[in-house]
Amino acid sequence: MFETNISIVGNIVNHPIRQRVGEQEVIRFRLASNSRRRTPDGSWEPGNTLFVSVSCWGKLVTGVGASLVKGDAVIVVGQVYTSEYDDREGVRRSSVEVRATAVGPDLSRCVARIETLRPSGAQAGDDQPAQEEAEGAGDDESTSDGAEDAEALPLSA
Repeated sequence: MFETNISIVGNIVNHPIRQRVGEQEVIRFRLASNSRRRTPDGSWEPGNTLFVSVSCWGKLVTGVGASLVKGDAVIVVGQVYTSEYDDREGVRRSSVEVRATAVGPDLSRCVARIETLRPSGAQAGDDQPAQEEAEGAGDDESTSDGAEDAEALPLSA
């Protein structure tokens, strides 16, 4: 109820590890988020780096496991918390962890192809009529606003 939600943009710094915990699966990876700041002369200099451990449960296991590898630029959304543990020398330590609710590619730094997961009973052509309807939605001449000769402009970051 009182979880702290966070969004982090960064890079995966290790190979995601898939594990079984009881009857469930989890994928874990480390994420590094680097800050940069502009200097008085206008150039950029690196700032601090935040490292977090990310755990992905449920449906995220399939998507993350099939899509992401070390070095990928991602955006992670989830609940942040600290975990305390004793290291090998017996010193008490803590780490920042995120239980992810969503993970996706950072499209400002990569290009991605979306492949939607279908429910187990769905057929490959089940969504075809809806797709054809959406594609033909702009074909009605009565809704034309004279922009058919206009060229699409790219979005800039």
